[in-house]
Amino acid sequence: MSVTTARIDAVQTVAVSLAAHPELVVHGAKGAHDRSDFLLVRVVTDTGVVGYGEVSATPLWSGEDGASAEHFIRTVLAGALIGQPLTPVGRLESSMDRVLAGNPFTKAGVSIALWDAYARALDVPLAVALGGPYRTSVPIKLSLSGDGAGLERAYRAARAAGFSAFKVKVGLGVAGDIDRVAAARALVGEDTLLGVDANGGWTRTQAAAAAVAMSRSGIAFLEQPVAPGDLRGLGDLRGAGVPVVADESVFGTDDLVSVVRADAADVVSVYVGKSGGPGRAVQMGRLAGAFGVDTLIGSNGELGIGAAAQLHVACALPALSAIPSDIIGAFYYTEDILAEPLDSDGRTVRLGDAPGLGVQPRPEITEGFR
Repeated sequence: MSVTTARIDAVQTVAVSLAAHPELVVHGAKGAHDRSDFLLVRVVTDTGVVGYGEVSATPLWSGEDGASAEHFIRTVLAGALIGQPLTPVGRLESSMDRVLAGNPFTKAGVSIALWDAYARALDVPLAVALGGPYRTSVPIKLSLSGDGAGLERAYRAARAAGFSAFKVKVGLGVAGDIDRVAAARALVGEDTLLGVDANGGWTRTQAAAAAVAMSRSGIAFLEQPVAPGDLRGLGDLRGAGVPVVADESVFGTDDLVSVVRADAADVVSVYVGKSGGPGRAVQMGRLAGAFGVDTLIGSNGELGIGAAAQLHVACALPALSAIPSDIIGAFYYTEDILAEPLDSDGRTVRLGDAPGLGVQPRPEITEGFR
C-alpha cells in the first residue's frame, strides 16, 4: 500500500512530566516554568507506519494542558481521524477544526504526529515534506532569569551547556528589569547577543522607558514588550531603534495578518503549538516573509519531540531571522524523553537525514501509549 492509500488506524497518548534544571527555571511576567506536564501522541496507520507528536501546553500560556489535551483527543479528535486517509494532512487538520474550537496546542500535538507519519511513509525528513530544507542547522538561544546570584547561576549553567546567545526575562518592574539586564550584560560580555522578553508585562510608558535604558546595555531585540492586543503600542516601540518581536500577539494566521497590517513588529515568533501544527507554522513564516517581517521559532519549553518539530519547521522556512530561535529541547530538563537526543551543542541544532521527525521516544515511554 502507498502513502496515498494509508488510513489512520489509531490515535494514542501517554502523559509525561519532566522537571526543569533548577538553575535554568524561567521566571517571567507569566510566572515560573519549573515543570512540564505534557502529553505525547502516537498515530498508527493501517500500513504499520507510526508518527509521534507532542502537546506542549501550559495553562498560563494557552489555557490547555496535558489533561485537557488527552480528554479532547480521546473524546473528540480521534473520532474525526480514525479511518480517514493519511493524506492530505491539511484536510485532517481541517477536520479537527470542525469538531473542536480553539485548543491549537492540542491540535498541534496531533498534527505533528500526522506529519511525522506522512514523512516517514515517504521516507523523507519532515523538513523535506514541508517544502525544504533551506538550511540544515539553526542558531539557538536560551532564556536567563532571576537576580544576583540566581542570574549568575543560570548563566553559568547555560554556558556549561554550550549556549552563547541569550534573552533576559523582564516585565517584572522596570527598575529591577533595567538592573537585571545590565547585570546580564556584565556576565555575558560586550560581544554576546543579548535580548529581552517582557511577555507583555510592561505598559506603554514602562516599555518606552525600559527601551531607552536597556539600549545602553546593547540589547539586540525587544520581545513582546506590551500587552498582546496593544498593536499600536507595539508598533510605536519600533522607533526606539531596537527590533521588536511579536510573540503573544501572534498565535494563528489571523493574528499575524493583524500585526502585518498594523506594521507592529520587525519579527514574529512562530510556534508549532500556537500555529496548530508544523504545516501551518511554515505557512505563517512564509506569509510573514512575503510582507518583509522576519520569523524566528519560539518555545513553550518543548520536550524532545516538540523540539524536533521546531527544528524541521525552522529548516523548511525560506527565511529565518538573524535572531537565534528557541529550540532548547533537552537542555532545559533534567532528563530527555528521546532515545537519542537532537544533534545540538547549545549554539546550533542540526538537522539529520532520518525520515519524519528523525527521533524516537525512549522505549519505556513508547510502552506507555494507549
